Amino acid sequence: MSVLVVGSAALDSIETPFGKADDVLGGSAIYFSSAASYFTNVNVVAVVGEDFPLQDIQYLKKRNVDMSGLCVERGKTFRWGGKYDFDVNDRTTLYTHLNVFENFNPTIPENLKDVPYVFLANIQPELQLKVLNQMNKPKLVVMDTMNFWIEGRPDALRDVLKFIDILIINDSEARLLAQEANLFKAAPIIRKMGPRTLVIKKGEHGAMLITNGSYFWAPAYPLEELYDPTGAGDTFAGGFVGYLAKSDDISSANLRKAVIYGSTLASFCVERFSVERLKNLTEPEIESRYQEFKELTIFE
Repeated sequence: MSVLVVGSAALDSIETPFGKADDVLGGSAIYFSSAASYFTNVNVVAVVGEDFPLQDIQYLKKRNVDMSGLCVERGKTFRWGGKYDFDVNDRTTLYTHLNVFENFNPTIPENLKDVPYVFLANIQPELQLKVLNQMNKPKLVVMDTMNFWIEGRPDALRDVLKFIDILIINDSEARLLAQEANLFKAAPIIRKMGPRTLVIKKGEHGAMLITNGSYFWAPAYPLEELYDPTGAGDTFAGGFVGYLAKSDDISSANLRKAVIYGSTLASFCVERFSVERLKNLTEPEIESRYQEFKELTIFE
């Protein structure tokens, strides 16, 4: 089964205690498709400016990523600059230049309206709902959002939550959305808003899956090298949704496997700047680390 992702394509400038990278590939649609394409065909809907280096995404086209929904508009590409401290959970945004992304108005090509698996990346909730209104009854809709929309567009966000199956957010966003400090109390509050399944990302502490009244906790992979956490969340989503689409199985047991695959891809992402590590992964590397994740959680 194929996947549709609607999100951003960007050029990032990033500084961490371990190095610096300027004008490198970024954006939710790029990270997501870099991960999901290891499992299934991916279709991208996004917008870039005339300065976007199209040659740098040839690796995606070679992996059956359909970029026909990538619009090139007059102007500059969305750019973001950020700096991380030694505690990579502590990030400072240096600048955000929306450029052509400011007027992004996603139109789904006719040939993509029947794609069964849909990922709504972190964009304005009104646009997420507009995308859903163009789709022909997808089998599974997964969504991301952020505190900016939770605080600034609460009504619009609740409107779109009614129509999605899985929400992927981090722990601070979950608390903000539910207005509840305890995550175990926050989860059922959010599920009543619409999504029957909730994935709460906890950065270096892993991810939690809540579905059908059950909880599953996946650890983060113990890394000795962590260069750049940018895009780890979208990479997680790519591995998660990509595996679900490949297996075409959304049972509770398979959702747990998908969380581990998402965590596996995210663990590779942070080992290099931008998508460099994701460009050249091999299936044996992915499967080997997936098995290592299993070993982390086995006990008698």
